[in-house]
Amino acid sequence: MRKINPNNFHVATRGTSREINRQIALNLVRTHQPISRADLARIMGVRRGAVSLIVNDLLAEGLIFEGATGESHRGRKPTFLYIDSRERCVVAVDIRVTRTSLMVTDLIGRQLVATSGFPTDRDPKRLVAELSKRIKKVLSEHKEVGECKGVGVVVPGMVDRATSRVIHAPTLGWRDVEIRESLASATGLPVHVENSGKACALAQIWAARGDAAATGDVVFVSVSDGIGVGIVVNGEILRGRHNIAGEFGHVPLSIDGPRCPCGATGCWEAYISNLATLSRYFGRNLREAKPAAAEVTTFTIEDLIVRARAGDAKAVAAIEATARYLGLGLASIVNAVDPARIYIGGEIIAAWDLIEPDVRAALAERALSPDAAKTEIRVVSLEDQPRLRGAAALVTAPAFAAPPIA
Repeated sequence: MRKINPNNFHVATRGTSREINRQIALNLVRTHQPISRADLARIMGVRRGAVSLIVNDLLAEGLIFEGATGESHRGRKPTFLYIDSRERCVVAVDIRVTRTSLMVTDLIGRQLVATSGFPTDRDPKRLVAELSKRIKKVLSEHKEVGECKGVGVVVPGMVDRATSRVIHAPTLGWRDVEIRESLASATGLPVHVENSGKACALAQIWAARGDAAATGDVVFVSVSDGIGVGIVVNGEILRGRHNIAGEFGHVPLSIDGPRCPCGATGCWEAYISNLATLSRYFGRNLREAKPAAAEVTTFTIEDLIVRARAGDAKAVAAIEATARYLGLGLASIVNAVDPARIYIGGEIIAAWDLIEPDVRAALAERALSPDAAKTEIRVVSLEDQPRLRGAAALVTAPAFAAPPIA
């Protein structure tokens, strides 16, 4: 049960039930499109007349449109309803340590233009200048995508929810960095900034199709340059007082462990990030600024997986150790949150068939109950682009969100 906050509440009005039903109808159209008014009424369990009133309001607001007609054995042919994303788009941006990527989607997250990218400049001002130039370029070269409704940006760090300033992005070396206002000023577009782990979780709960969308309490763990974690409880991203809830990447596995980019020692991230895995393979801390052979500087986690599959004992040992540490960290999440499902993404997932047994064994070792040890784990491929799709959801999802009640 949820307690009503006596200091922050929304009083129900005569239109409250209509507002709720409107949002339900809008989301059902989004999930099931194309869908007829009759089918919408059947799913909602209300009279067709009541649905028509809601649909007419949504049509008038330009949120949905009527498209093709279907077949009918008797009576008038049904007209199908769709979310109106025609000639309207969103730009999604994923800032990572080495590369920044851009994608253009429609209002339900369908990709409209091929993904592009460029090397990330660690200087925020230069990065924003290059990013704004590329956003303008892709929109001018693809006028068919229509009006841009906003830009969603995800970063590998903690973001202040009120100001959108990047509080701390360890892998980028950023502290208290402003990018939203400067990017909005340079592009003339609304800009939304969020942590990449939370964005990946958003991508799952706002998947366009009902059979793909996450339900229940779920967690997304992104294993890449750093570790991003997003937690969804009762359909909402868990944020905490300072929007840093879910930073399991910086929960220590050992206080005597390797140094993390955040400055602490023994963080989960320091054991399972891509660089941590590669450091384990080469037998040296690759974060240290020492001269390195070309093979070391250009070697990737994908190369390591190839060697592991070819039987390289050192490569196998490196990813097996990462798998064990991954499972131990997942056990902390399971014990703390008890989610219905965990999604895992990142480059290491290309070796999931090799690492899953070790991940599961480590999870079972630390889980507090046998059922918790069996928590469902689903891998999300890089091709699904959860970070970019989460960035797009920052702009599009608010229109579909449930209204605040009480």
